[in-house]
Amino acid sequence: MVGAKGSPLQLILCNVFHVDFPTGNIKLIDADRLAKHRLVKHAIPLALGDSYQNYRIVGTIPAYAELYKAELASGDWWKNEMEVTIGAAVAQHLKLKAGDTFASAHGLSDGGHAHEAHPFVVKGVLKPTHTVLDNLILTQVASIWMVHEHTDEEAPVARPDSTTASVLVPSVMATDSTKEITSLLIKYRNPIAAIQLPRYINSQTNMQAASPSFEAARLFSILGVGIEAMTGFAYVLIFISALSIFIALYNSLKERRYDLAIMRSMGASRAKLVWATQLEGVWLTLWGSMLGIALGHAVLYLFTQWITESQTAGINSMTFYNEELYLLIGSVLLGMVCSLIPSLQAYRTDIHKVLAGN
Repeated sequence: MVGAKGSPLQLILCNVFHVDFPTGNIKLIDADRLAKHRLVKHAIPLALGDSYQNYRIVGTIPAYAELYKAELASGDWWKNEMEVTIGAAVAQHLKLKAGDTFASAHGLSDGGHAHEAHPFVVKGVLKPTHTVLDNLILTQVASIWMVHEHTDEEAPVARPDSTTASVLVPSVMATDSTKEITSLLIKYRNPIAAIQLPRYINSQTNMQAASPSFEAARLFSILGVGIEAMTGFAYVLIFISALSIFIALYNSLKERRYDLAIMRSMGASRAKLVWATQLEGVWLTLWGSMLGIALGHAVLYLFTQWITESQTAGINSMTFYNEELYLLIGSVLLGMVCSLIPSLQAYRTDIHKVLAGN
């Protein structure tokens, strides 16, 4: 990600996760020059500055939506200035559909100056991608410029041809030094470019380059103390849960020793008693884990509905991970371990003593 000099973490939070404000703008002519660099395979421009009902309007090209494998649910892609294609969450929460119009507000939060003279037209709605794209309003880069510029409509406008047009925004001249964008998302041509290009941008230009993966890792390292504390607390809870299951099974076995003795006298083998006790422990831990996972996703869903920033960042409560499957498998093993001692006691049940004692 390439943008104006400033905090690299802020650059990523703003232009990748869309939860922060821009570090500034960069000249289109500089971005064009970088897009033509021999180490750049693809370049996608991003222009920010306006929003509608707290949902960001992003000036870009269709290749940006392709990064998220976005598909249309209805309508069409934006093709002309002041046309937009909206994310699934935007359409759902704002009740917008193809053909509707709205006026954007200046700034990335609600309450800014409304651009009533330049209404946007909804051309299409995207299918849910369960990413930040669901919360964005996509349009041409030129649309962002149009709502902020106050030019003489009768003044002649130079129309660029294939030799003079900008690489990133073909509707303007490549030599137009007045046009600016917020950032440039680039893809390296080869692995060597990942080393050389950021160094070149940071030292030889008035822009900065930041890696989303590196900055995300740095953010987690900053928050690492809190995450480690929460992880340690989770392990303590697991230990307490395992101890509780063991105590519950042990007490249950003491109360049912007579029943187990009756089962033995009626022909049940010792192995059947062991498996019955083991199955009870596995059943308790498995259902407890499934209930915990379901409650965790439910709490995350309420969290995303309550806090606007989590919706903007594309946090999805319905995404399930492989680690949750490992958790279920681990719960089965934990149940077997916790029921090991009670099952051994069931195996050693003395029928004559138990029946005589009762």
